[in-house]
Amino acid sequence: MEPHPSPLTPKGVLYIVATPIGNLEDITFRAVRILREADLIAAEDTRHSRKLLSHFGISKPLTSYFDHNKELKGRYILDQLAEGVSVALITDAGTPCISDPGYQLVRDAVAAGFAVVPVPGPSAAVTALSASGLPTDAFVFEGFLPNKQGKRREKLAMVKGEQRVVIFYESPNRLLATLTDLREVLGERELVVARELTKIYEEFIRGSCSLVIEKLQDRTIKGEVVILVAPAAADPERDATESVAELLSCLMAGEGLSLKDAVKQVVLRTGRARSEVYTEALKLKGH
Repeated sequence: MEPHPSPLTPKGVLYIVATPIGNLEDITFRAVRILREADLIAAEDTRHSRKLLSHFGISKPLTSYFDHNKELKGRYILDQLAEGVSVALITDAGTPCISDPGYQLVRDAVAAGFAVVPVPGPSAAVTALSASGLPTDAFVFEGFLPNKQGKRREKLAMVKGEQRVVIFYESPNRLLATLTDLREVLGERELVVARELTKIYEEFIRGSCSLVIEKLQDRTIKGEVVILVAPAAADPERDATESVAELLSCLMAGEGLSLKDAVKQVVLRTGRARSEVYTEALKLKGH
């Protein structure tokens, strides 16, 4: 097969380069070549990325690109592309644009007519799924859950009836709180917690939500975490037994809740999408 691109990296191209999530041996030959040939490397944390680049003997100009400077640096990178500079976008670990602002740079580069070339490689979500033992034919990735418990529970309620594996990223400091909320909202679901993927202390913790909480209760959790939740059991009678319209009517007319509070309660109870419940509530209000 001919390498793509070959033999030298063309100018004015944005490369989305996946880097290791832990084990440096997971970087691809192509990723190393692209990083060596690119004129500029845009990194989430330049100090962190310098260590990676130094390991592979790569010395290239670096610029930062992360959530708090994405507008300013996005314009700078687009200007560089317009001048014929080839740019490689990398993140601290894994595939860029997954749960980070890189997608906005890609969107703007495409809109401006620049070529965007993916250089595939490690991804924590797919890595965890592949070894989870859960069904892999269909899954949904939800990224990081909200920090605040109320918002987090609302988010969990939205996927309560999801009949695909649901994948979340989580901070080790919030893991037990999130697992507790998950049990409260989704019930005693089977799940897998994967941590320190591809590293020395890689670990998969499998079982019911309560069992996983018990295993982790007295431990200090380190390293980034992936949570994989088994699909919800199919419930063909759900719509017949719990009508969204009936619940809304009961909560607003019977219990005197505001539209906003009634929508929140129905989302938590049924796992329906907030937009769907809100639309039904507006119908009842006559809007």
